[in-house]
Amino acid sequence: MKKNLLLVLTRNPELGKCKTRLAATVGDQAALDIYTFLLRHTVNLTQNLAAEKWVFYSEEIWQNDMWDNTIYGKHLQLGLDLGERMLHAFQKGFEAGFEQVIIIGSDMYHLSQSDLEDAFEQLEKHDYVIGPAEDGGYYLLGMKTLTPKLFKNKKWGTDSVLLDTLNDLKSENVALLPERNDVDYYEDIKDIGAFAPFLKHIKQ
Repeated sequence: MKKNLLLVLTRNPELGKCKTRLAATVGDQAALDIYTFLLRHTVNLTQNLAAEKWVFYSEEIWQNDMWDNTIYGKHLQLGLDLGERMLHAFQKGFEAGFEQVIIIGSDMYHLSQSDLEDAFEQLEKHDYVIGPAEDGGYYLLGMKTLTPKLFKNKKWGTDSVLLDTLNDLKSENVALLPERNDVDYYEDIKDIGAFAPFLKHIKQ
């Protein structure tokens, strides 16, 4: 039964190419190590989820990596900006016959399998589900019908994305999840014990 699909947008973990805003403070190697840690966390919280799961790579598809080929379908992101890449991923999902499609990134430390299960449950009763991020964006977006306007006319990476998205949906049936924080800057992780091993070289 092709009903629920989880899309995961990920960057290929390569030195100097991921978590650049974090790297500005902690350095390229620590940023890569932290991002790899976050990727493994994302694998752990998604691999047992009762849904189909597709991973969308930023640069190229890696067949032999932490994303098990027997669990995750593997695709390449297409588009000039984040909006186009998300729209393309959703399009593929709905064209494949899925009825409820949710997208997340791969840098959410404060996210669990139960959060994703709750998001799919909310889609049973609502047409859209959104997970607001503390920085004014969102960490999760789900829908039952492809809605291209959600991915257009947005200043991606700014604090207006969530509000602009909610304005697009002001007459729709939307469920909001608890607010969460993603990992973009040193300040996002400096007080979280799990990241301490990666930050030993940082002078407090």
